[in-house]
Amino acid sequence: MTGNVWFIAGASNGFGRAIGFEALKRGDKVVASSRNPAKMAELEKAGAMVLALDVTSDDATIQAALQKAIDAYGKITHCINAAGYILEAAVEEASPKEVFDQFNTNVLGVINMTRNVLHHMRPRRQGVIANFGSLGSWQGGPAYGYYCSTKFAITGLTESLHDEVKSLGITAVVIEPGYFRTGFLNPGGGNRLAAANPLIEEYRDSVVPEVKARLNVVDNNQPGDVTKAAKVIVDVLTQTGVGEGREIPMRLVLGRDVLEVIRTKLQNTEALLKEWEDVIVSTDHDDVQK
Repeated sequence: MTGNVWFIAGASNGFGRAIGFEALKRGDKVVASSRNPAKMAELEKAGAMVLALDVTSDDATIQAALQKAIDAYGKITHCINAAGYILEAAVEEASPKEVFDQFNTNVLGVINMTRNVLHHMRPRRQGVIANFGSLGSWQGGPAYGYYCSTKFAITGLTESLHDEVKSLGITAVVIEPGYFRTGFLNPGGGNRLAAANPLIEEYRDSVVPEVKARLNVVDNNQPGDVTKAAKVIVDVLTQTGVGEGREIPMRLVLGRDVLEVIRTKLQNTEALLKEWEDVIVSTDHDDVQK
């Protein structure tokens, strides 16, 4: 048995669930949380402590959940922020409430968990906080602008957090998977919600409906194996297996598809900078050394 204690927000399905099972298999302690504890019955049967928790709750509620883990196991060594969903909508199509709810869960929920777990990790000067970004942390897409913007935000937040807490003995990492067969894209699974308003007429001949339909084809045909990914994640975050002898990276990229997206994005960005370099540098003061 190891000394690791995992608190997983969003453990009812997908990556959170898979990480929970992988950690339990290694003899670690797991506290699994989600809004619907009934969906975590198998994790509980495997040995996890199961808690009802909405990451958009107030600080007192989140602290109470974290305290239950600490009362049971004495500490939290790893906090996994995997709760989230996709709002499927063109930017103009979604209502203000739908947009707020998307950011409230995907961004503010991560912030809520992070701020509160740091109260426990700081005194111990030890801990790992892993936030889930995605392929959408690197590339926006029609019909998924709000989801992708939440993932851009999570990456920026985690980059900042990484530097803030490194000297405290705490590691922050953003996990950026490509497409994995997690059920996340299933329209009936609760993780992919369409905007309530009908699609605006002018968008019907745009790329928006085409992209929405494309994800229905992708669902259950994603290249990524979530069980393999969970093993890698636990290895890397515990610096064992494939992570042995390596520092935990600030970014943990998973999947051949996202690797290609990132490489293309970097190449295109470098090409853009070269093309526009004369304009970019022309805005400096004249007395700035060239």
